[in-house]
Amino acid sequence: MTSNDDDFAALFEASIQSRRFERGQTIEGTIVAIGPEVAFVNVGGKGEATIDLVELQDEDGDVEVHVGDRIQAVVVSTSGGLVLSRRLALGAANAGQLEDAFRAGLPVEGKVEKATKGGLEVRIARQRAFCPMSQIDTIRTEDATVHEGRVYAFRIIEYRDGGEKFVVSRRALLEEEQKTKSVEVRKSIVVGAVITGRVVSVRDFGAFVDLGAGVQGLLHVSEMAWARVSKAEDVVKPGDEVTVKVLRVDDVTQQIALGLKQLSADPWAAILDTYAIGQVCEGRVTRVADFGAFVELEPGVEALAHMSTFAPTGRAGGWSKSITVGMAGAFEVLSIDPDKKRIGVALVEAGSAKGSEVASASGGATQTRTGIVPGARVTGKVDRHETFGVFVFLAPGRTGLMPLSETGVEKGADIKKVFPVGSDVDVIVLEADPQGRRIRVSHKAIEAAAEAAEVREYKERAEVAQSGSFGGSLADKLRGALKR
Repeated sequence: MTSNDDDFAALFEASIQSRRFERGQTIEGTIVAIGPEVAFVNVGGKGEATIDLVELQDEDGDVEVHVGDRIQAVVVSTSGGLVLSRRLALGAANAGQLEDAFRAGLPVEGKVEKATKGGLEVRIARQRAFCPMSQIDTIRTEDATVHEGRVYAFRIIEYRDGGEKFVVSRRALLEEEQKTKSVEVRKSIVVGAVITGRVVSVRDFGAFVDLGAGVQGLLHVSEMAWARVSKAEDVVKPGDEVTVKVLRVDDVTQQIALGLKQLSADPWAAILDTYAIGQVCEGRVTRVADFGAFVELEPGVEALAHMSTFAPTGRAGGWSKSITVGMAGAFEVLSIDPDKKRIGVALVEAGSAKGSEVASASGGATQTRTGIVPGARVTGKVDRHETFGVFVFLAPGRTGLMPLSETGVEKGADIKKVFPVGSDVDVIVLEADPQGRRIRVSHKAIEAAAEAAEVREYKERAEVAQSGSFGGSLADKLRGALKR
């Protein structure tokens, strides 16, 4: 083999070796030789790098390292072999080296000295640099003073006039590092995984959580707690560390949906053990809609008091006038659907038809109720009119039909004037199934009962009068006989 072949082989080996490293990468190596201008550093395998001797001298110009010493340095060039810089790694670069680092995009080390208006003052190689507040971290920092005294690696994003204009960014390096690590992080993010992350930002609809290496997931406000959450900021704040569960990962968009409430027990899982139809329990109105009021029975369990469960008032939406958000009261459970997570309730008002049927137990709920049975006489409120009769509100969740034939009103009369909506009406229950879905009532039966009572009274008075007349004539005869 000729000397030219040897030179080519050496160059080829150096080229292959340099490809193992990237410019700006910090590496460690062992000094194997010190020449008049450069030192040779073994960086592993057959590879060697060079470093200017000036980089290894102290303030007096003396070389402060020896053969066999291990040093840490930054790769500044990979063209035709590795060239290292120790001063960049130590943050002790001079103005020329800083400008080279700026042009090459190499990281430099600096110490944050103090927070200023809009950013932080950083000391790098005995020069003063400025780091904008938005460039100090990947997340928003509320208190800039937390960075004071810290030593970080920065990228120079502007360097002019020998350092008069010296702007650096730590965020640029963090984002590059995150991009490299994000591939590995995403491998661990699968549906069902429980991961600890940090809240990056909070919006009206939820919070974005950094799961590592800049990979973010959305914690929607509806997934924060089993109870209704009005504002996401009431649960989490930027900078909070939270443990969340991965709910969904979109294969196309790579969007990640997170949940917090899934790490605690779902109150609906034991809903049938906690509540029963007919039970009366305390609740609090959380919101009012056109069709009814939502009532929180316990955190995570919300029921609906439908507008039909409120006594009619004769005015459209009149039921809602007495219901306010935050109002607490006693509510009767009318229906339970655990699969759809729905509970129907009705407000139990003092003095109402239902109020007289429900016996409340102090400090707890009760299931005692008399029910509406055939033959019972009750007072209801007129709910609405139909061509075939009048619907009468008897109790929350129980409305009976009074057919026209049972109204006691002559044919052709204005039924709406006789029984105005919202007015009280006494009726007798003619028919009622156990579920209360089919109830027939009659007002005519009330009138018939009243007439029958009057007839009975009349007959009783007549009988008393007859017996009194007979008894009087007999006494007179006896008295007369005695006198004779």
